[in-house]
Amino acid sequence: MVLGARLKNFPNVQLESMTLLNKRLVAVFHDASMSGLALALAIAARYGFNNLPPSEKYMGWVGLFVIISLIVFKLSGLGRGLWRFASLADLRAIVIATTAAIAVFVICLFLISRLDGLPRSVPFITWFMMIVMIGAPRLAYRALRDGSLKRVANIQKPDTDIQHVLLAGRVGDAEHVIRTYQLETTGRYKVHGLICTDKKRGGHSIRGIPILGDVADLKNLVERLQRTNIALDAILSVSSRPPSDFTKILTSSAADLGIPIKRASPRPLDLSEPDFSELTIDDLLGRPPVKLDRSKMSDLISGRIVMITGAGGSIGSEVVRQILKYAPSRLVLIENSEFALYNIDQEVKLTAPTLSKRPVLADVRDRDRIMEIVSAEKPSIIFHAAALKHVPLMEENPLEAIQTNVLGTRNVADAASTHSVDGFVLISTDKAVKPTSIMGATKRAAEAYCQALDVSGTRTRFITVRFGNVLGSNGSVIPLFRKQIEAGGPVTVTHPDMRRYFMTIPEASELVLQAAAFSVDNSNQRGRIYVLDMGDPVKIVDLAKILISLAGLRPGMDIKIEFSGLRLGEKLFEELFEADEDNQPSGADGVIVATANLLELVRISALIDTLQYTLCTGRTDQSINTLAKIVPTLTNEKVRLEK
Repeated sequence: MVLGARLKNFPNVQLESMTLLNKRLVAVFHDASMSGLALALAIAARYGFNNLPPSEKYMGWVGLFVIISLIVFKLSGLGRGLWRFASLADLRAIVIATTAAIAVFVICLFLISRLDGLPRSVPFITWFMMIVMIGAPRLAYRALRDGSLKRVANIQKPDTDIQHVLLAGRVGDAEHVIRTYQLETTGRYKVHGLICTDKKRGGHSIRGIPILGDVADLKNLVERLQRTNIALDAILSVSSRPPSDFTKILTSSAADLGIPIKRASPRPLDLSEPDFSELTIDDLLGRPPVKLDRSKMSDLISGRIVMITGAGGSIGSEVVRQILKYAPSRLVLIENSEFALYNIDQEVKLTAPTLSKRPVLADVRDRDRIMEIVSAEKPSIIFHAAALKHVPLMEENPLEAIQTNVLGTRNVADAASTHSVDGFVLISTDKAVKPTSIMGATKRAAEAYCQALDVSGTRTRFITVRFGNVLGSNGSVIPLFRKQIEAGGPVTVTHPDMRRYFMTIPEASELVLQAAAFSVDNSNQRGRIYVLDMGDPVKIVDLAKILISLAGLRPGMDIKIEFSGLRLGEKLFEELFEADEDNQPSGADGVIVATANLLELVRISALIDTLQYTLCTGRTDQSINTLAKIVPTLTNEKVRLEK
């Protein structure tokens, strides 16, 4: 049946091949005939139409040149280029082939007749005329197929279906987007100009589109367009990583004006008109991409057994995705949520169907179970992402936070040390710096225990990686704001001055691997904490305004913003370092090393033993008092708000 289908389609294949061959032959003969015509016109221009050389000589020159051109063009492959996509590369090929054909013609004629009767200026005139006569039809054909000629013909027609847009970003990025999406000729969009990151570029133009000024002029430019009855439909961001100041002003101004900010989506394969998709919050961080040392990351992961706790969570699942890029020999996925474990297990199965793996439904609080898993699997690297992280909820449930974040971390860390795992990576948070919340204090206690183990002489390297909020993670502010916007508002912000560090989930997960890769074999940095470079902190109220404007709505008008007051355990500002922590570059881009305060292993082990005992009694106050002995910044009060 398959063979029959192939035989049935064989005539169609032959027909397509013949059509393509015919098109190439037509293109070659077109170019050769244009060459002959160019030479004939050049000779006529030099002699004058009334004083042409004898016809046999005149036609002999033209015939010889046509034959030479046919051969040269065929050998150079000039006829293979598709006229539909004529470009500078085709023009370069035309120039080279034209030069070669004329050179061969002059040499042949010199050998035959010593160039008798041929004016010396004729080859130069022919050269210019050939390039125009061969190249112009290609460009005209492309313009016709792209709709440029149609747009010129309809220039006086009303723009009833056209979307009016401004571009915003760097000049180089704008040129690339205009050229790629042919925005200067598209029939769907009318680009009125570019809002540039460089104020000095104002007054110039790029591919026929004027540079109107910088982002501070946006309001005046919109008002000027409105006076001519033009209402902007969108602002198209052309730079993937514009300067942060530019981004802040652009989003703020666009939000006040009620104009959505969009970006160009990948152009359809059929080269139809491009679409503009909504900008995401990830696009607006304004931070340059980090240079990843993928060779070191590959050395860390490739061919090794890797275990991830909390593998179904926001960070844990992304760590799994990043690990899959470096070909581990086996994955052990530990998760206490059946649904989350099922999801990440299915994703791994689809991404790497031949990879050996084991999904384990287990809780890091269960010490014996964790010991049994690590003993059986013998992983080389453990990434410990399992944690309870919601600050207000942990204030209401402190014993749960202590059991998971402190005792759970100790269970996994002890299992790694007992079974000589090469590296243990604790994923921590900026809330562990001078914590005033239960959640932050439990994460700092976990850091301190891993630091103490790291300097104790154990074979296992204990690596702590600390970073701030990740965009879109479970329980974070971004999904909450989006739900509130979809419901029509209001968007609730706790305090107008609250700031947080933000990073995308893939960015944070990649840097976790980078930090581990640079530190697992570096014994000189034992007891240190690795802090991811989070850029500048972002005001939460600005984040809310950006999300509202990205939805094409106006903050304060279409969607109101309300301030609800600080919640239990929250601080206005998070920090990445203690005041007395010495920090320095780690050698890995995007990662900083901090020398955090150390507790002796004997002392912190005794305090955690006491903590475990108080948990058994169910006395919350005793547990918090013991936790405060490990983390002195945690007061005995239930709530401590930064004034």
